[in-house]
Amino acid sequence: MFHQRAESPLLLNGFEAAHRFFAGCLAEAGPEKEHLWVAHVDDEARCIHLARHDGDVAGATLSVRDVIRDAATHGSVGVIVAHNHPSGDATPSADDRQITRRLALAAEAIDLALLDHLVMAGPDCRSMRAMGLL
Repeated sequence: MFHQRAESPLLLNGFEAAHRFFAGCLAEAGPEKEHLWVAHVDDEARCIHLARHDGDVAGATLSVRDVIRDAATHGSVGVIVAHNHPSGDATPSADDRQITRRLALAAEAIDLALLDHLVMAGPDCRSMRAMGLL
């Protein structure tokens, strides 16, 4: 897992801004393996912390505990999760839906907003919020 403090806070105020940001992250990481990012934001949607979890072609693991710990450490008001599907299909899998539900429940318990979970595959990007899954 990689951590990065956002020195010059980037505004992640909506799907388009988040998609552009995470597409850049994916370009740096490489699309041949699954990578997952968690962007922590403040009350003005500025990215204050970014964590990256690297997986393999089969998937990347998201630790709900790590997300909650990072949110408490950095004083996050919300998080945006994004990951890629090396298969080329941006449709959220059953595992994607399950971990998103688990994270949403844990986040709610500490008044942390799960703002979105984006699934990217090539130029395609799906928002779990827009799909009604959050």
